[in-house]
Amino acid sequence: MADVRTGIGYDAHRFGGDGPVVLAGVVIDHPVGVIATSDGDVAAHAVCDALLGAVAAGDLGTFFPSSDPQWEGADSLELLRSSAATVTEAGYAIGSIDVTIIVQSVRVAPHRDQMRRRLAGAMGIDVDRVSVKATSTDGLGRIGAEAGLAAQAVATVHM
Repeated sequence: MADVRTGIGYDAHRFGGDGPVVLAGVVIDHPVGVIATSDGDVAAHAVCDALLGAVAAGDLGTFFPSSDPQWEGADSLELLRSSAATVTEAGYAIGSIDVTIIVQSVRVAPHRDQMRRRLAGAMGIDVDRVSVKATSTDGLGRIGAEAGLAAQAVATVHM
């Protein structure tokens, strides 16, 4: 029987400032940026955590601590490349990635295919192994009040 593992990841950032909104490696036109140490890509960050969790390697903060100035403004796809390499170094291959972006004020659908390509490219896997979806909270909570956005991801890896 093959060794199959699953990891789950989550990330959230507040809106604020004048930086861009980056989702799954795609810059999205939005009147307000996100507050983050890196580029604030919640989708890429959630995938990183899911991958690292699947191989019991730790989490995003372990590998790329926000207290370390070298990660200021970092491209989250580079963090994802590194996380995917950690999976490979542990002897696993990425089977599939499923990401849900939770946001009230950003339309994801027009960018979905590009997001899938960017994530797949960073991980070195076929695009048909990456799913990107979006949902809103129908006005509920801080995300519904457009105070920020979040993403959750599931990663399946196998030997």
